[in-house]
Order: sequence, then structure tokens, then C-alpha cells
Amino acid sequence: MAGLELLSREGCGLCEAMHEALEGLRTELALPPLTIIDIDSDPTLQRRFILEIPVLRLDGIVICFGKLDEGELRRRLRVRGDGPRGDGQAAAGREP
Repeated sequence: MAGLELLSREGCGLCEAMHEALEGLRTELALPPLTIIDIDSDPTLQRRFILEIPVLRLDGIVICFGKLDEGELRRRLRVRGDGPRGDGQAAAGREP
């Protein structure tokens, strides 16, 4: 379960909005590849997340649901060691 996962379902406007927001961040953040998972294809995921989608997970850990929490995603990427796009360094060592 490594990487970025968007738990979604067909016809979900909030899911589409989160996907678009994530793609917009790719210009400034070195995001891991995004896997979109349709919760309707897995009864366990459907039972667990039906009232929370969209759900964004990084390495299997829930980052946010309903709406993209950009600040939390950035924080988790720093902890993970992924820096901003293009600088070649992890962002974690540069903040006080």
C-alpha cells in the first residue's frame, strides 16, 4: 500500500474535485504516483469509507477525507522525506 491513494466512487463530485486539486499540486510538489481506487469494487472498503469519500491515503494512512487538506498532505510528505518539486532535497531539514 505504498504511495498516494484516492478512495473514490463513480459519480462523486467531491472525489473529482479532490483529484483535480491533487493534479494541480503536481507542479509544485513531488507527489508519489496516484492510484484511484473505486470503493464499490471492494465490499470492505465500501463498508468502511462509504460516508467519508473521497479519502486520501499516503502509504496506507488516511491523510484527509471530504476535501483535500493541503497542509496535512504537505506535512506528511515532509515527514516521509519528499521535498518540493525541483529542489532535490527533502523539505524536513529546512524548517525550524
